[in-house]
Amino acid sequence: MKYQISANTKNISGKINLPASKSISNRVLIISSLCFSPYPIKNLSDSDDTKVLFSALHSNKSTFDIGHAGTAMRFLTAFLAKIVGEWEVTGSERMKQRPIKILVDALNQLGAKIEYLENEDCPPLRIYGSHLKGQTLVLDGSISSQYISALLMIAPTVENGLTLKLTGDITSGSYIELTLRLMQKFGIQYQWEENEISVPEQNYFPMEFTVEADWSGASYWYQILALAEKGEVFLENLQLESLQGDANIAVWFEQFGVFSTQKENGVLLSKTENTQPAKLELDFIENPDVAQTMACLCVAKQIPFHFTGLKTLKIKETDRIFALQNELAKFGARLTEPKHGELAWNGIIDPTLTEKTPEIKTYHDHRMALAFAPMAIVGFTFKIENPMVVTKSYPNFWNDLKTIGFEITEKE
Repeated sequence: MKYQISANTKNISGKINLPASKSISNRVLIISSLCFSPYPIKNLSDSDDTKVLFSALHSNKSTFDIGHAGTAMRFLTAFLAKIVGEWEVTGSERMKQRPIKILVDALNQLGAKIEYLENEDCPPLRIYGSHLKGQTLVLDGSISSQYISALLMIAPTVENGLTLKLTGDITSGSYIELTLRLMQKFGIQYQWEENEISVPEQNYFPMEFTVEADWSGASYWYQILALAEKGEVFLENLQLESLQGDANIAVWFEQFGVFSTQKENGVLLSKTENTQPAKLELDFIENPDVAQTMACLCVAKQIPFHFTGLKTLKIKETDRIFALQNELAKFGARLTEPKHGELAWNGIIDPTLTEKTPEIKTYHDHRMALAFAPMAIVGFTFKIENPMVVTKSYPNFWNDLKTIGFEITEKE
């Protein structure tokens, strides 16, 4: 199935009920399970990733298929390593290509026993859950922050606690901070000094918790307003003072004339004049999930850019740098990778590359569909393959676009 996307409106107005934060939901699910919380989690994300993790944590089975959900794979691997029993965790074909060796090695050092069932260093895994004993682990800080978060969440329940020494540049540090701040809300004390994080053995305290709206989901509405001539969008339940690192984008978008105002029940986005930078230079080391949003925005507005801090994009749902290069070429943009973890464009449209009605591949990656769709605001008509991939994080996205004037037609 494909969706054909177009938009005939330049003045945007709407009220959007954003999805709850997937990042917060998944972490709180693990923490609540670790402390046997009797309280339901309010406003839990209805994304595919969260549903998969919720189902696994509330299952009486010993085998779990988490599909494309990378967060669930990593968080469950650490969680099950300390739950006595024999477990198997598998996933999609893409998931079976995503390395997990660093996390498995770390857990095995703590006393776990985890085996690879097919390909070395990748899922599926057989996990023999057991009592874990803490120590100091040295980890590369430039790896996926989800490995680090997975270890941190079980750290208070490990004998003698756990200390992580992170080497090199820390990627997605905002997500590590999110994990620690959520643990703190459930009663956990920790120390983070320079590149060393120490979590003593201690008890989580169960508590009621309400998940806030998702800032990654909000980024597409900032993108839409940046592409529009003017307008206002109210994003319900969003907080400018947020636990989520992606809240930083509110400042980024001011150079596009999009301003944010905190209201009682959400954030009001407004744009009254068209402005844009001559060139956009951003470091995504703390915010890799909004890289696709910004790349599509720049191509749609023909703004040269140079992005850094993108090393983890190659191990996401797909190789996102490769995917962006392939799909934005269909709009005439020849993106380059100056160095590993960088992405750049000179702002020049190459007519020999441009397709009349591009068909955008999503590569099983929700953020490809979510980031490309707003480009219709500037007059593009295009098709998106496998559009329901958005259910991974934003199930109601297409309906929300229709409410502000997007035309979305199902095609074969």
